[in-house]
Amino acid sequence: MTSFVAPRTNPRARLRELLAAPGPLVAPGAYDALSARLVQQAGFDVVYMTGFGTSASLLGRPDIGLLGGAEMTDNARRMAQAVEVPLIADADTGYGNALNVVRTVREYEQAGVAGLQLEDQVSPKRCGHMTGKAVVDVEEAVSKVRAAVAARTDPDLVVIARTDVAQVEGTRAAIDRALRFADAGADVLFVEAPRTAEDVELVASELAGHHLLFNWVEGGATEGLTMDTVAELGFSLVLFPISTLLAATQAMQTALSMLRRTSSTAGAPMGDFGGFLETIGLPAIREDEARFAV
Repeated sequence: MTSFVAPRTNPRARLRELLAAPGPLVAPGAYDALSARLVQQAGFDVVYMTGFGTSASLLGRPDIGLLGGAEMTDNARRMAQAVEVPLIADADTGYGNALNVVRTVREYEQAGVAGLQLEDQVSPKRCGHMTGKAVVDVEEAVSKVRAAVAARTDPDLVVIARTDVAQVEGTRAAIDRALRFADAGADVLFVEAPRTAEDVELVASELAGHHLLFNWVEGGATEGLTMDTVAELGFSLVLFPISTLLAATQAMQTALSMLRRTSSTAGAPMGDFGGFLETIGLPAIREDEARFAV
């Protein structure tokens, strides 16, 4: 990122190109503008705005439906402005019925996201790897996907349809529902939290021919797989939604514990001030200042 005013490519068209390329597209999670920049600077081609991380960072609370659509949209807007690569954003349940989904899609589009994820939980929802989830009727879920597809003003906006029904009714029911989402126009299908490797394989085989999403949650409900296996099964998109959040939290806890014990941060896992200024783009901003100075 060289300038505040540098022209940007179309992130939505770019996301579709990336999804069509061979091999899975890896999308690390970010929860604010800074973490989004770090994902881009690490060399990844796409950033995922995690609802779990957004709730943790904005409220210091778990992902149990406490955030509203306006708060999520504001966070997505800040993150989209901070990076040049496409941003995929969690849009939870769409924050209401099908008409609310229409507004959510329009708001997310205006915020600059390249893709958004909608799920079929009842409201208030909860993190997909928590227990006790409940889902809406399949017809209501399908109507919300159909509304999202119809609402987009840019046909390149990627609609990701997620179902959480596997925990409630089993993997086969989740596959059936995902197929209904595909018929409603969803671009990417997301069966959340299949438990075993066999469940993941069943999802991949029964939904072959569609763009599929695998959610890689460290310590989550899905049995651990290798990236090679995920690629062989044909998943197009792999999210690592909470990796940055967990890493940042542990690093801050370590530094704060050291400061509390020793009254010093010497030896704590942190960079230097000057390096951080480069990370957040101060040199490029100084160049812009000089360019427009009078």
